[in-house]
Amino acid sequence: MARGTKTPPPADDFVENITDIDVQDEMQTAYLEYAYSVIYSRAIPDARDGLKPVQRRILFSMDELGLRPDRSHVKSSRVIGEVMGKYHPHGDQPIYDSLVRLAQDFTMRLPLVDGHGNFGSLDQGPAAARYTEARLAPASMTMVAALDEDTVDFEPNYDEQFQQPTVLPAAFPALLVNGASGIAVGMATNMAPHNLVEVVDAARHLISHPDCSLDDLMKFVPGPDLPCGGQIVGLDGIRDAYLSGRGSFRTRATVRIENVTPRRKGIVVTELPYLVGPEKVIDKVKDLVQGKRLQGIADLKDLSDRTKGLQLVIEIKNGFNPEAVLEQLYRLTPMEESFGINNVALVDGQPRTLGLKELLKVYVDFRIDVVRRRTQYRLDKRLDRLHLVEGLLIAILDIDEVIQVIRTSDDSGAARSRLIEVFDLSEAQANYILDLQLRRLTRVSRIELEKEQQELLEAIEALRAILADEKLLHRTVSSELAEISKTHGTPRRTTLLESSGTPAAAASLEVADDPCHVLLSSTGLLARTTTADPLPEGGTRRKHDVVVAGVSTTARGEFGMVTSTGRLVRVSAIDLPTMPPTSGAPVLSGGAPVGAYVDLTPGEQVLTLTSLRADSPGLALGSRQGVVKRVNTDYPSKDTFELITLKEGDSLIGAVELRTGTEELIFVTTEAQLLHFNADLVRPQGRSGGGMAGIKLGSGDTAVWFGAVDPQLPNAVVTVAGSADALPGMDSATPGSVKVTAFEVYPGKGRATGGVRAQRFVRGENVLVLAWVGPTPPRAAGPTGTPVDLPEPDDRRDGSGAPAGGPIAAVGGTPR
Repeated sequence: MARGTKTPPPADDFVENITDIDVQDEMQTAYLEYAYSVIYSRAIPDARDGLKPVQRRILFSMDELGLRPDRSHVKSSRVIGEVMGKYHPHGDQPIYDSLVRLAQDFTMRLPLVDGHGNFGSLDQGPAAARYTEARLAPASMTMVAALDEDTVDFEPNYDEQFQQPTVLPAAFPALLVNGASGIAVGMATNMAPHNLVEVVDAARHLISHPDCSLDDLMKFVPGPDLPCGGQIVGLDGIRDAYLSGRGSFRTRATVRIENVTPRRKGIVVTELPYLVGPEKVIDKVKDLVQGKRLQGIADLKDLSDRTKGLQLVIEIKNGFNPEAVLEQLYRLTPMEESFGINNVALVDGQPRTLGLKELLKVYVDFRIDVVRRRTQYRLDKRLDRLHLVEGLLIAILDIDEVIQVIRTSDDSGAARSRLIEVFDLSEAQANYILDLQLRRLTRVSRIELEKEQQELLEAIEALRAILADEKLLHRTVSSELAEISKTHGTPRRTTLLESSGTPAAAASLEVADDPCHVLLSSTGLLARTTTADPLPEGGTRRKHDVVVAGVSTTARGEFGMVTSTGRLVRVSAIDLPTMPPTSGAPVLSGGAPVGAYVDLTPGEQVLTLTSLRADSPGLALGSRQGVVKRVNTDYPSKDTFELITLKEGDSLIGAVELRTGTEELIFVTTEAQLLHFNADLVRPQGRSGGGMAGIKLGSGDTAVWFGAVDPQLPNAVVTVAGSADALPGMDSATPGSVKVTAFEVYPGKGRATGGVRAQRFVRGENVLVLAWVGPTPPRAAGPTGTPVDLPEPDDRRDGSGAPAGGPIAAVGGTPR
């Protein structure tokens, strides 16, 4: 059973005194005290050193522990315990959070703590304090430098057992360089990081020109410099913030649009807005795509690693405008964020909203005071030392008498008094002589003392000059800032943009079905261009400038590729990379290989491109065994189908889309025979037909080229001779003789005849390795697509060729 307790009676002299308190006044007073505590002791940084109390206490404690950059790391838990036990009687987690922030290079523009271990990322928190280690970063040594030289005031800690600095000496403007964020009661601060070099230059300019304007300072500090880079769009808000202390600006990711696969373009993100992690972007994009609020995205991959850094690859669907998709990403995802500047900091213990000039002025005035106090401290120390040295020199000059005085004295007090009286010394000098070691009485010691005396006199003169001349003091501060900038400064990371340019949202999200040209280069690259004339006459010759086939279509249309096995493969033009328009010959080096659009069997090649128009006169095909065929245009809707039934061992060597049906069909053989006849002589056949005889071939002769030309236009015949004994695969790459002749000098013959001689072989030549007939001017290219000059046209139909300027692998011209 519980026992009842009795309240003891009050003492006899007890007088009851009940005070009535207004609850409203008591709550107001308590709340104000709490608010002041949060503002001054926790959330708002000091405008002088840019630190909150917990950050200042962390750096001070680490400096006391000797955790300098040249020492080894220690466990973060040890630092937290030191800070919490001596200076910051709050929870260990807030202290660790502050320590982590000081070490994160993606948060601080110039980290003040050198962390070892997992200090977190933009998407994940740090490891526990027992797993991580820390020490002071090189930059933080400038924050605590000269702390023991009476540069700042100290105050008792919470239990008055230790002394702590009210502010750190701060050799650079840490508040502007690293920024700050904090929420107090009734106010908050949110400051963006800046570039150290720019801020120091502005501070030095302010020292030299105290009456300078904001525009003068913004020549040095044009805007924030975020640790993660990125872009800042719109500078008006920045100027407002620098003027009044409040403003906002937009930060956006740094991206580039490129071909991420041979068939698709993509947006590669290399830098994100300040404090935005890749996981946040990925999750938002996935939600938008699944909710069908974001269109045009096929895939998103995070390829970030330690070597390449951040790399998010957003693959765009074919048929969508990458610029318009990017504008949607900026509008709907964290790839573009707004940063609100609120420069609230403590000045003389009071929270104030400061512009750029005010922030710099508070720091410069503080730094001047620090250097003045440090100079006075060093002067006093050197004066004290000089006083002792001078007394010691007096004693050394009369050392025997000094020893006699000391030996004949009853005690140290009497010796001190007699020394002061006999040698006219001060008490400090007399004590120093009494503490003197006998080894200091040598001749060498006297020389050293005289040298030290001279050095002290020079140092004292220099220090007095700084204190006596305000301009020299300012120059000293400025030069120290310049040295800090040179040692710890880094190039700007963030790009500043006046505006975002023409909004891409104004453009259609999907690519318009505009007319375009699809081109095939000699090196097997495909591309489409919107240029009205894809192959203008003349212009500068460039790599891959030999176009062996071209077809007109629309951006969302289809075209066909004819292969050497007699297949036709449908391809969508929207899948092709788009080449920018040029004033000269097209540049197809950015095209995609044909292998990305069709699976080719070993030995199979793409011969030409063709439209799929139903009103076309059809295709004309020519095979290696001299077979010719015209194919009807009733193509099936299948993606791949056969155009001709070829005999065993035969293959197509050429295919051309007819325009009028009255073109001249041309065969050129390895024996240098050329035959041309009118297309009317070949009746159209269905796709299963095997064709008919096109050219009569001699023993061992094969057709090397087949095509068609309009006889009403100027055309040229290009033949390249070589040796049949060349190594396999080297015949077309070996320089031989090349001949260019006007097509009109070749008489026409009937179909299935042998044709006429096109080139006379010289010694070492016995075969044509390459031929081409087409509109002038012809263009030749080597195996890698580099241009090769052709000789002047030859009037002789059966003449010999001229030495080639290099290996010729392909010849092309301007398609009509």
